[in-house]
Amino acid sequence: MSSVRSAPGSTSALRVANQQRVLDVLRGAVADVPADGTPSTAYTQAELARTTGLAPATVSNIVRELTGAGLAETTPGAGRRGSAVRLSAAAGTVAGIDFGHSHVAVAVGDLVGRVRRERRVPLEDPADHRGALALAAALLEELLEGEGPARHVALGLPAPVTDDVIRSAAIFPGWEGIDARAAAAQVLDAPVHVENDANLGALAEHRVGVARGHRSSVFVKISSGVGAGIVIDDQLLHGAGGSAGEIGHLTLDDQGPLCRCGSRGCLEAYTSVGTVLSMMAGQLPGASFDDVVAAARADNVSAQRALEDAGLHLGWGLASIVNLLNPAVVVVGGDMARAGSLILDSARIGLRRHALDAVALTPVVASELGERASLVGAVLLAAERTVLSVD
Repeated sequence: MSSVRSAPGSTSALRVANQQRVLDVLRGAVADVPADGTPSTAYTQAELARTTGLAPATVSNIVRELTGAGLAETTPGAGRRGSAVRLSAAAGTVAGIDFGHSHVAVAVGDLVGRVRRERRVPLEDPADHRGALALAAALLEELLEGEGPARHVALGLPAPVTDDVIRSAAIFPGWEGIDARAAAAQVLDAPVHVENDANLGALAEHRVGVARGHRSSVFVKISSGVGAGIVIDDQLLHGAGGSAGEIGHLTLDDQGPLCRCGSRGCLEAYTSVGTVLSMMAGQLPGASFDDVVAAARADNVSAQRALEDAGLHLGWGLASIVNLLNPAVVVVGGDMARAGSLILDSARIGLRRHALDAVALTPVVASELGERASLVGAVLLAAERTVLSVD
């Protein structure tokens, strides 16, 4: 899966598409990497040609490019096309950075997308993009100690991203109009790729998480805001301007509560973590979201009702996207996913109430990667872009 954008029908677009087909097969061979970092299986070039449908000569050229750059390795077989090919886990280091409204998480990984080390710290002022990037750079420097620079870095941001720029101050204040890729490249000293955090979560769950094996899925991240990453036929759906998946701003009631986007009755105004905390402020003043979840599990009926209401509204919003896209599975991630069945059960009820019969039983499941989903996706994207940058 790639978000590399070349002119449709161009030679470079065809080359990238062919390379991606080979990489997708090789990544399938290395999804379960043992502790020593050595992939457990490999493909012969003949098998790659059969699996991808590409001409043997095309596969040979791609393999030659990858091995020449040290990104893949081969072991002898019966003839050149009988040699076994695998991506090299030791071909270098990549990094992922995930910014939230209250945290920054940084990880380094290898060329097969496996996270080696990671750190997550609070952000005192997430609106200060310079300070936030400086903190991320310092964390990355610590994680890379003794390894050399990262070959590529992927950056996740909790807002729609168009040409590396966030256009809405309401959704992620302090970053509006900033060329995030250029700003990050200045302090990180590496090629940087910028993506919406929900898209990165969708990438991670699709590749190595609970949505693995499904060609189409939706990942919904619910924390301070609500956003979705959409995978259709193994491809991330970005939309014309990069804002596909902003389901948090579906209008459920145009007379409903005011949303931070300026509209009324948005899904986010009913389902976000902040909404749940506001509902419980009178009974549990100063409580964290985890406190509310603990209270609900201890039979606090108000906490149970707050989470149930959030789940029912989530299901209502999911019905719209399931009716439209018919994904194989919906994955719920972000902070809200920590409530587990307390929100998922009511989300399934809400979905069944508002979805067409043909899709009303679409599975709604918790993220397998939890709060790490976007960070894992960032490492996977950085690894992919490193390999796709081979000339």
